[in-house]
Amino acid sequence: MEPKQTQNSCCDSYIQTFSCPCGSAPALLFPCSGGCDVGALTDLACRHLTAIRFAKMYCLAGISGRVSEILTLTRAAERIVVIDGCALNCAKATFEQAGFTNFFYLNLAEMGMLKDQSPVTNERILQIVNEVKNLP
Repeated sequence: MEPKQTQNSCCDSYIQTFSCPCGSAPALLFPCSGGCDVGALTDLACRHLTAIRFAKMYCLAGISGRVSEILTLTRAAERIVVIDGCALNCAKATFEQAGFTNFFYLNLAEMGMLKDQSPVTNERILQIVNEVKNLP
């Protein structure tokens, strides 16, 4: 059985939920969400920022997979924040290879949070949240 198509796509619903009342596009967060402690920190910080409605966590895999709906919404975003957990810079490379040049970037290694040496704590999550909030 084929899935039913709805009138509004998930992106339409998303834009209505996270856009400014003036009609501007949403702010999007792209954590690396990697397989170690610093990846978990990027993920949890972005989930927190989404919960407080600062911006919306979005799909890094959709950027690397060149999913047209995700690329379209990301290109329309008011602001894009890309967060890497470690010095490999995978999330940044994903955005650059997809042709994005205008995004804010944060790397936890530059904040002193090193891979496999930075256990997930509320203090670290809030440090990342505050750093993102203070980006220009």
